[in-house]
Amino acid sequence: MPAHVLVTGGAGFIGTRLVRRFVEAGHTVTVLDSLIPQVHGNDPEATSPLLHSLGGVATVIHGSVTSTDDLRNALAGAQIVVHLAAETGTGQSMYEIDRYVGVNVGGTAKLLDLLTNEEHSVRRLVVASSRSIYGEGAYTTEDGRVVYPPHRSDADMAAGDFDVHLAGEGPLRLVPTDETAELHPSSVYGITKQMQESLVMTVAPNIGVEPVSLRYQNVYGPGQSLKNPYTGILSIFSTLVRQGKSINIFEDGRESRDFVYIDDVVEATFLAATTAGAAGGTFNVGSGIGTTVLEVVDALFAAFGTSVPTHVSGNFRLGDIRHNVADTTKLKRLLGFRPAVEFRDGVRRFVEWVLTEPVESDAYQRSLDEMSARNLLK
Repeated sequence: MPAHVLVTGGAGFIGTRLVRRFVEAGHTVTVLDSLIPQVHGNDPEATSPLLHSLGGVATVIHGSVTSTDDLRNALAGAQIVVHLAAETGTGQSMYEIDRYVGVNVGGTAKLLDLLTNEEHSVRRLVVASSRSIYGEGAYTTEDGRVVYPPHRSDADMAAGDFDVHLAGEGPLRLVPTDETAELHPSSVYGITKQMQESLVMTVAPNIGVEPVSLRYQNVYGPGQSLKNPYTGILSIFSTLVRQGKSINIFEDGRESRDFVYIDDVVEATFLAATTAGAAGGTFNVGSGIGTTVLEVVDALFAAFGTSVPTHVSGNFRLGDIRHNVADTTKLKRLLGFRPAVEFRDGVRRFVEWVLTEPVESDAYQRSLDEMSARNLLK
């Protein structure tokens, strides 16, 4: 049945594509977005292709999830809410703590407060959580036990030891992390995502709203912000390649992430919002495959058909994890969903889009300088 859908943060990278997916399926969509300059530029009407893509597709409300009036206005008539609105960026969260907590936790609390205390028509609430809530995720010991190692120490990494360790154990082997894993985020961003998820999954059932939590892995693809230096290494490295600048590879380059293509994320999110079997569930949304930073660089060079100098520096950021790979069994079993886009194909599509965009200024170095000044980048 067609529904009225509210997508908070709906003018962002994931949100704009998700909005179009809902509209194509016959739903009516309202977007609430603060249109922050870090993503949309200082004059979004003139500088944001993401915002332009929503013209004639959805009702866009320029407002914040931290405003009761904006939220109340956006919620009018909504039956499904997909809560994407959040400040993102592991590194930046470590020194803009008040802003991250205020938007991510405060905005979610305000949304739930309205749903609890005022009349509404919402029947399902999907919250965008994150792989960051797992911290280092799951490993097995030499005798096969599953363990969840603590955060890596500054001293170990300064000495060039970037692997994870657990006292009393020998070498650990990385395994996919499932939804039952211990939650111990290593960054302020991760803490806020855990709190968002916990709030939604605790409060929503008590007020007759079906909650769903999606733990996104590293989302990438066309439309990803090339202005925002906190959006991930594919955007950052692509800009450096186009500028002909060298790439500084942190740690030893063997740290890995689970990269999942934007179209796969959108489809998984659409299913989570519309499939009866998703109600009350928590799902990893990823590819289930780990890709190292060195492999990312290789894939980008192949897609661009050129290269720039690289340097494996041993630099590291406090709050970063070593590896993360999602166990996506539950997503397949309950929603029947399997990612369709393999990493190198996704990178090729991403680079084809990047080459149609203007070359952005190097905001990345400024972000590194900000972290160094606070002793968060070593």
